[in-house]
Amino acid sequence: MLREFPPPPRAAEFSELIKKRLEEVKNAGGTRETVTVDWNGQSLHVEVVDLPLNALYFNPSTHRIRAQRSHDSARDEKLDSDPWGSESQGYLKYLLQAEPANPSRRDTDFDKLKESLEQFGQNDPGLITHQGILVNGNTRAAALRESGTQSMRVGILPESFTWADINAVELSLQLRKDHRRDYSYINRLLAMEEQASLGRTPEAIAREFRIRTATYHQERWILSTIRDLIERSRSGGGVSLRLVDLEDDQEKLKELHRAYEKLVAADPDQAEVLKETRMAAIVLGFAKTDVRHIEEGFRKTYLDGVLPPGLSTAGVEEAAVTVPGLGVSAPGASSAVSAARALSDHILRAKAMSGTTFSEITEDEKRGAQGVVDEVKDAFDKAIDSAGRDARVRKRKQLAPARLADACANIDQCVVDLVQARASRSLDEEEFDEAVVKLRASIRKLAQQAGRGNPNPGDGVSWLLEAAAAEGPDGER
Repeated sequence: MLREFPPPPRAAEFSELIKKRLEEVKNAGGTRETVTVDWNGQSLHVEVVDLPLNALYFNPSTHRIRAQRSHDSARDEKLDSDPWGSESQGYLKYLLQAEPANPSRRDTDFDKLKESLEQFGQNDPGLITHQGILVNGNTRAAALRESGTQSMRVGILPESFTWADINAVELSLQLRKDHRRDYSYINRLLAMEEQASLGRTPEAIAREFRIRTATYHQERWILSTIRDLIERSRSGGGVSLRLVDLEDDQEKLKELHRAYEKLVAADPDQAEVLKETRMAAIVLGFAKTDVRHIEEGFRKTYLDGVLPPGLSTAGVEEAAVTVPGLGVSAPGASSAVSAARALSDHILRAKAMSGTTFSEITEDEKRGAQGVVDEVKDAFDKAIDSAGRDARVRKRKQLAPARLADACANIDQCVVDLVQARASRSLDEEEFDEAVVKLRASIRKLAQQAGRGNPNPGDGVSWLLEAAAAEGPDGER
């Protein structure tokens, strides 16, 4: 959601400095540098000036590190209460230098940007408000500061700009295709959510992000599912999963949505079980190719039999829901859904506990939680391995019929091509005849294999055998 922050310290003083610099540029004559930004569907040309780098503030509302803020919950809270303090600004600088999916590690792309700035200088100006808040160029400012640069070229947004205007401009700049460093996946989802909170239609947001409206709805479903998981992972002491924990799972989450939508219309309960089970596997860190083996019936067929007794939820009963005002109960989620959610909650809380940096959580508690994670991951691994073997067997069984179906489609298309070639008198009769001779030989081979070990062939195979038997060994009747 859109968050508004108070002005930074000495904002009025800095605004006066900006006005003086703008006046100096105006009076200097000659060609003046400007930068163009998109704002409310219009092109806005703003003046560029040189300002002291240490006087600029990193933007606490920037979309670039919105999800990564949860990396350190204590510093994140401090950032909300004191965004302009040295501790909070230092945290923002740290996140701008870090890997989006693992803020504990320094991003190699940041080092490449720093090296480029040191070698070639600042090519494009940043963008700031009249109060000195960086709207575009936060990462460049962090790299320039680390290199010891004293000043930075920046465009100055109008003094009347609100936080809604600031976020809209930053978003429009980032979504241009020529930007070198895109938002991370979760930060794109958060940016879409913010735009929706401003009352913009799905169609308008999809156009701005250059995606289809259906894709926009998919992304909103994914973010809603992630937020639900985070809430369910909360346990004592405020420990929970973080948005950044799912930063690298974009394709797995998209495949989950497609599988869920395909199943939900036919069987809503099975769709929920599928979602719960796949999300548990994603949180446990399984690869995309492994998660794909979790399909309808996976839990009952493969997982339930290998879960440790302490994690079994076979006895979970169907939940009842009390109707407000009537004092009666109605059936809630099925026992299968309740069991799947109970197991997922257990996994989510253990995963959150094992990876927390909270000092209130003891090492014994972390080791116990990690033991649960390892145990259940081993069970999932065994179930996925069994499902994978069965899938490979099914694929082999289906391969021959699928290839024959493709051949039929090609023959049907050949009929159309033959009619068109004859109509235009462009058919090569000799080449066509040779192709038919090859087809005859292929059909005879197919008949030989189809008749082996099949004492009661169906209508299709019976016809094939009769057609092949009607010809002699040399292909003559």
